[in-house]
Amino acid sequence: MISPRAPRADRRPVVRSHHGRSFTDDYEWLRDKSSPDVVAHLEAENEWTAHETSHLAPLADAIFDEIKSRTLETDLSVPVRKGDHWYFTRTVEGSSYGVFCRAPVASPDDWVPPAVDPAQTLPGEEVLLDANVEAEGHDFFSLGTFDVSPDGRSLLWGVDTEGDERYTLRIVDLASRAVSDVDVIPNTAAGAMFSPDGAFVFYCTVDDAWRPDTVWRHAVGSSSGADVTVFTEPDDRFWVGVGRTRSRKYIVVEVGSKITSEVHLLDAADPMGEFAVVWPRVEGVEYDVEHVVLAGEDRLLITHNDGAENFEVVDVAAADPRGLRDVVVPASTDTRIDGVDAFAGHVVVSYRRDALTRVGILPLSGGIAAGGVLRVGEIVGYGALTELEFDEPLFDVGVSSNPEWTQPTLRLGFTSFVTPSTVLSVDVATRETTVLKRMPVLGGYRSEDYAQARDWATAADGTRVPISLVWKPGAVDESAPAPTLLYGYGSYEASMDPSFSIARLSLLDRGILFAIAHVRGGGELGRHWYDDGKTLTKRNTFTDFVAVGEHLVASGRSRPDGLVAEGRSAGGLLVGAAVNLAPDLFAGVLAGVPFVDALTSILDPELPLTVIEWDEWGDPLHDPAVYDYMSSYSPYENVRSDVGYPPILAVTSLNDTRVLYVEPAKWVAKLREVGAPALLKIEMQAGHGGVSGRYDAWRERAFEYAWVIDTATRGARDDLESSAPVAPTLDA
Repeated sequence: MISPRAPRADRRPVVRSHHGRSFTDDYEWLRDKSSPDVVAHLEAENEWTAHETSHLAPLADAIFDEIKSRTLETDLSVPVRKGDHWYFTRTVEGSSYGVFCRAPVASPDDWVPPAVDPAQTLPGEEVLLDANVEAEGHDFFSLGTFDVSPDGRSLLWGVDTEGDERYTLRIVDLASRAVSDVDVIPNTAAGAMFSPDGAFVFYCTVDDAWRPDTVWRHAVGSSSGADVTVFTEPDDRFWVGVGRTRSRKYIVVEVGSKITSEVHLLDAADPMGEFAVVWPRVEGVEYDVEHVVLAGEDRLLITHNDGAENFEVVDVAAADPRGLRDVVVPASTDTRIDGVDAFAGHVVVSYRRDALTRVGILPLSGGIAAGGVLRVGEIVGYGALTELEFDEPLFDVGVSSNPEWTQPTLRLGFTSFVTPSTVLSVDVATRETTVLKRMPVLGGYRSEDYAQARDWATAADGTRVPISLVWKPGAVDESAPAPTLLYGYGSYEASMDPSFSIARLSLLDRGILFAIAHVRGGGELGRHWYDDGKTLTKRNTFTDFVAVGEHLVASGRSRPDGLVAEGRSAGGLLVGAAVNLAPDLFAGVLAGVPFVDALTSILDPELPLTVIEWDEWGDPLHDPAVYDYMSSYSPYENVRSDVGYPPILAVTSLNDTRVLYVEPAKWVAKLREVGAPALLKIEMQAGHGGVSGRYDAWRERAFEYAWVIDTATRGARDDLESSAPVAPTLDA
């Protein structure tokens, strides 16, 4: 049998010219996934990766078994009250997807979710949708919409079976279980919903570039051919979405680019009426809207950055939203306000400070003592904001599912590196906090066996970059460098907050140190942190990541031959650029659905979502300075022939509409051209989120972690082999 060898993609030069600059792209032909040559090449890449990683199978199987054995496979979520029912999701051992259920509440005052044995059913429990049944016969399955009509009689759900994030909507009568053969709406975006009266469905569709651009109104019981366009956004930089205020008083159309927002409201009592703009869009101004009622008057709470870099919250009259603004939560230089959730009697403010998420409660009838860090203005009807406190050095907390406008409790989600995902209930009146459920971790897990800490690196320009760390002291020799997985993202103001992972325990238990580099371009330290890592400051994202890696080495926590970098999507761009800058710093790079051919993609307005991205990266098509800047860091264009690259594993999906498979395919081809040990693993039936179904997802993560462990510990193994005594030979 002939052993397989690394595929070599044909070099078919295509010259790309802009602004008097030319770039010869030898592998652009790989973009045509309908080509038999391309499919054959991708299949050969998969065969080569399987061959090169075959020795990892026992370790990957062991990690998969560990994930499975630590997971309570038959379980259910904490029930959430909506109307007259408790809604929850069951998982069943051996089944890949959730079973969506509900049971009636005991009484109108029943606000305490029932404690349920996962093996038992609740009185009156009914199955709304068994995703396992719906997924039968499909290699991929994803729910993009799940909404029950306000009267509880109908279910609206949307399914994608390709991975391209286009969903087919259907409506089910929950009494008869009949699926309407009329209400079938193909090719929608995620997030459709019933109108508050249940007579209509509002949904979005996408244009040819996969941009949600149009909101539609569908009359329940009619053909989708009669659906009415209620809003279309012609500007390619903006996407649209449809939702409702928590009060259900208004239907909301949100329009947004990366830097500019516009909100349109419609009184839900008149779903066939006209939407009205709250604030007309102003370039660079972002805002969102919530509804409150004070002294019987409809008011709007608007979280915005108009003259407030880290955002502030103002109160305006719903009847005159462009009139007088009263500041409810003022802007702060050290606190980034993320948004508010309004209830009948209080408002919940979400924000972040010191690279950690925070939650505060603001009563709508003033008079309680002020607490926390944020203060509110002297406005009739608003009290003082009280911050909820938590006693861990690192954590992530946020508002969870709270669908009822008048509920007396607040549901939160809490987690940390060492605390499994926890559902908390806060009594709004007393601030008493109750743990409703903590994710079970089987096998004797104890949080005290693990440690988490915050560290800081110093970037080349003197900026301090936060690092979040977790490890198992009993598995790591803290007097010596440890094999390390360094994770980063650094785009879109997204924050990589410390959270628990069952799968990660398999790394920690084997002595791997896990670290998150909170680099610029993310949102961990406020809006300036984002602004300093986008467009013409984007290189800060990459140099911050390198600085964090160098700090981990200099501080003795890690060493270059044990430091593996991981990034996914825009994080793939991060690690791809970082390994070009400092190839000797890393033992390996794991790049998931990586955005590594950034300039080619952002130059082409016909590609999915490209024009929307110009606010994030700049517009290289029309601006030579942006072209040159992106050309200086785009990983594919900057593969070096003068250095030795560490092992690189790129994982992607054929049907990804956000980062096309061709980017990592081209990147790996070019890396291999310069002798880099690069591998490509491509899922032929999946999208941007990878494989669907929890067991397939566990197996995929187990494979990736097996590769990380093998790569991060190779240096230590080499040390042991080189220091072992040499057995004497007969000649000696």
